[in-house]
Amino acid sequence: MELRLLVTFEKVAGVLSFTRAAAELNYAQSSVTSQIRALEDSLGVELFDRLGSRIRLTEAGERLLPYARQIIELSEEARAAVIDAEEPSGTLAVGTMESLTSYRLPPLLELFHHRYPKVRLSLRTTLGDETRQALRQGTYDVGFLMEAETAHPGLESEVLAVEPLALVAAPEHALKGRELATADLLGQPLLATEPGCAYRDLFERELNSVGGPVVFMEFGTIEATKRAAAAGLGIALLPEITVAAELAEGSLVRLDWEPPFTLRTQLAWRSGKRLPAHVRLFAEQARKLVSEQG
Repeated sequence: MELRLLVTFEKVAGVLSFTRAAAELNYAQSSVTSQIRALEDSLGVELFDRLGSRIRLTEAGERLLPYARQIIELSEEARAAVIDAEEPSGTLAVGTMESLTSYRLPPLLELFHHRYPKVRLSLRTTLGDETRQALRQGTYDVGFLMEAETAHPGLESEVLAVEPLALVAAPEHALKGRELATADLLGQPLLATEPGCAYRDLFERELNSVGGPVVFMEFGTIEATKRAAAAGLGIALLPEITVAAELAEGSLVRLDWEPPFTLRTQLAWRSGKRLPAHVRLFAEQARKLVSEQG
């Protein structure tokens, strides 16, 4: 089995699309199709069921996938051990989210850009469920999660920091200065990013537990949500690190309500995955820099 065929197979198995795999590998789709056919011919089995426009792994494909990943990872590890051993190099696909990319990761990205120029970082912004699935499939090398849970099936993870949350509003908001219970928030206009964000989903669950259902005005991004809150459109629960500047300058105020849940920023990777040297270095630096931020 040729390594390049296994690399193509692993990519197609991860994204379950010949078209998407071709785009990510920078191949023509016909090349991906012919490489998969060549691998199937060499093994004498079909690795994918073709279901019209969709594909899925056959039983043979499911059995091959973990071996393909091991071979690819060992090849990368061997290459790193003998080429440019003194200077880390390689590609690194990182799953992350807006709040971390914009507010926690810039020092880490700056360090890698200047100190390790041969490490090519690819940041993919996704929410928790999508990040976990991409890690299990091998699409991402590592991923950042902001979750209440710290155990994730099929993944290994490490808590980097507890992530405080702040309920914020415009300075003239009627709830400012009051000690609030969850029930006091019912009936207030609620602002949020999209569903699937852990703190938004937990906030919604908490509000529903005392008298929902509740409805959020969705703004998609943290920046848009902050601006809407500062304009007096409602209240928003966001990671404290994302609103620190606005709280300091007074364009937002923190309301006196403490979330009954705790989120933790975590670094995760697929269980059993051998992390190449440059990925281990990234994890070490992430651990150091995020913990220093508090």
